[in-house]
Amino acid sequence: MQRVQGIGGVFFKAEDPKSLGTWYRDNLGIPVEDWGGYGFKWVDHDPKGDAVTVWSLMPHTTTYYEPSSKPFMLNFRVVDLDAMLAQLRERGCDVDDKLEESEYGRFGWVMDPEGNRVELWQPPEAPASDA
Repeated sequence: MQRVQGIGGVFFKAEDPKSLGTWYRDNLGIPVEDWGGYGFKWVDHDPKGDAVTVWSLMPHTTTYYEPSSKPFMLNFRVVDLDAMLAQLRERGCDVDDKLEESEYGRFGWVMDPEGNRVELWQPPEAPASDA
């Protein structure tokens, strides 16, 4: 049986793609290219090869994406969640005061100018090796 190998991308509509792309470039550091997107190469961002892209279905009744009314949420991996959230606040972005910590890492949120909820994820530190 054939099977998919992973998430190839996240695509969504925007009222003003150029302006929204500029927001993502200026606030989250995504180097949006002329064609309107960017291809993350995980080997460039995580030479150990531990980076993953999660695909997940949630019940249609979830409130997890609120205050966004959109049927999806973006999640971006970050190195230092506190520094990223502070940077976004300094730039006047709509940052949620809530933070979550679990065995999966640390999570924070920001709303983009078109009302899309963006989750920022700092993965947990790898356990120290006994070597």
